[in-house]
Amino acid sequence: MTKLLNAALASTALIAAPALAGAVEKAEVLGTYVDIAAAAYGDSLTTAKALQAAVDDLIANPSAEALEAAKAAWLEARVPYQQTEVYRFGNAVVDDWEGKVNAWPLDEGLIDYVDASYGGATDENAYAVLNVVANPTFTLSGEEIDASEITPDLLENTLQEADEVESNVATGYHAIEFLLWGQDLNGTEKGAGNRPWTDYATGDDCTNGNCDRRGAYLKAATDLLVSDLEWMAGQWAEGGAARADLLADEDAGIVAMLTGMGSLSYGEQAGERMKLGVLLNDPEEEHDCFSDNTHNSHYYDGLGVHNVYFGSYTGVDGTVTSGPSLSDLVAEADPEVDATLKADLSDTMFKLATLKSAAEAGFSYDMMLERGNEKGEALIMNAVDALVQQTKGIERAVAALELDQIGFEGSDSLDNPDAVFE
Repeated sequence: MTKLLNAALASTALIAAPALAGAVEKAEVLGTYVDIAAAAYGDSLTTAKALQAAVDDLIANPSAEALEAAKAAWLEARVPYQQTEVYRFGNAVVDDWEGKVNAWPLDEGLIDYVDASYGGATDENAYAVLNVVANPTFTLSGEEIDASEITPDLLENTLQEADEVESNVATGYHAIEFLLWGQDLNGTEKGAGNRPWTDYATGDDCTNGNCDRRGAYLKAATDLLVSDLEWMAGQWAEGGAARADLLADEDAGIVAMLTGMGSLSYGEQAGERMKLGVLLNDPEEEHDCFSDNTHNSHYYDGLGVHNVYFGSYTGVDGTVTSGPSLSDLVAEADPEVDATLKADLSDTMFKLATLKSAAEAGFSYDMMLERGNEKGEALIMNAVDALVQQTKGIERAVAALELDQIGFEGSDSLDNPDAVFE
């Protein structure tokens, strides 16, 4: 086993806390769940503020070093945020909000210049190459838009999902990612986007035009991300509405936990984020496609599920938030179901760590997606199969707790692969 893989596995904190003596109350388990949410969203906010500072420095003092620092800050910001995605699906407050911060895939031509191979407007999206950065005024859904000043309000209330097209993603992590890396034009060859730092330069050093407006868009998107995360972190803090709602109904709270775990594991991650890309052999289906960070996004999504079941989260500063867990609750109901699910979760993390290790050693995720690349397909599908298997374990946990059957999110790529090609 490689040193890289050992390090990746160590970072998961796979050793669970010892079982608690005596009966575990649902209220205690829910208390751990909301505390982990507060810690993870708090870390997401902290790292987003670090990204904001790096972006401000890039705009004020553009250089190759400043661009690399902003990229590094973006990558760091993804680590805690991806671990919060397990709070989707079961918590309406998260589902109603999530599209603002992590929607993908996006038609990046809405935002800025793209390569000629990208094409133009389509029947599905008339604004696929709108290029807001280059156009201070434009017509949107029959209305003349004044975009002379690029603001968070313009991005959120005018451009995001413009004309009700989901791929018109104007805000969030992936809009920022595109503005930092640019398009990844390498296909299934190794390499991420390669935006020059001079895209943010001043005067004659500016490349590709509109450097001031590009900087204004990047700043507006980053400032909006910070404000969105401030709001969500507040929802889960002491006195927050999401915390109060979750704790108000113990059975509904436990269902929310399991729904998030199962839906993220199955339809979202195993299906839409992983198997779909394998079926299409399409690097555009990578979750972090501009930065080639998809292996980490998958890994930390999986770790988020693990955190919720084991009742433990390790923050960016090493602080551990832990307490009575869903595992403790299931173990009381059926020790065998708990033991099997813990083994399944650990196997998933091992498979995701193996994929992560391979990518970090030079076998990038887009290379894995190349048609006919058996090694790459095996790495991805081993993780997909593990995620599907752990979902079955989550279903058994639902039954052991005598909860009503939960409908997890599905995916055609898993449930009806032929439909993907129709």
